[in-house]
Amino acid sequence: MTQKRKAFVAGATGYTGQQVVRILAAQGVEVVAHVRPDSASLQRWRDQFEGQGAQVDTTAWEPAAMRQTLADIGPDLVFCLIGTTRARDRQSEADAGYEAIDFGLTRLLVEACAESAPAARFVYLSALGVRPGSRSAYYRARWKAEEAVRASGLAYLIARPGLITGPDREESRPLERVAGVVSGALFKGVRALGGKTLYDAYAPTDAQELGGALVRRALEASEDALVVEPPQLRQERPQA
Repeated sequence: MTQKRKAFVAGATGYTGQQVVRILAAQGVEVVAHVRPDSASLQRWRDQFEGQGAQVDTTAWEPAAMRQTLADIGPDLVFCLIGTTRARDRQSEADAGYEAIDFGLTRLLVEACAESAPAARFVYLSALGVRPGSRSAYYRARWKAEEAVRASGLAYLIARPGLITGPDREESRPLERVAGVVSGALFKGVRALGGKTLYDAYAPTDAQELGGALVRRALEASEDALVVEPPQLRQERPQA
């Protein structure tokens, strides 16, 4: 009898994270959705995730606590889908922006996983264009996070999607939404004219498509080290 797969999802309440939890649960994976213990919407998330068949975990973002949680769960997959926005980073204190969240919390989770669940595959949601030496604080933090994943000794999947947006996104990002609509229409025209390769590489994606692709790639992965970009992060919409 095949043992049921287990997944821990950090960033479960985000745009992509919600879809990853839903799709994993629908595919019979035992899912633990992480929600910040101080979340003002904790009950809402508990109702949503438990209604989908997932468990909810509220472990504090502290090394010892996260190590213990992962040891208790024993996941096969650990998804790291966390991040902050540029607006939040500008308004935050020096210790609470891209460096502390996009890099710092990712490193914390990587190290906890390496110690307490070393057989798990670590799935990190990065971004298209991440590279060393970038002038952007966001990309610098993401590159450092990727480096922490690569140096961990864990099997990993690093995903670098392009623009992630859609009309179902709850968080208000008007400029991103406009960019998504305009570029989406542009690339649909390009595809209609035969430019499928260009469309697959650069057109925006929404959380349902990306979440489905992440789950599929993570469940099917056999290589220890994978870095995927569009078009490998596109697929037919999941039916679950």
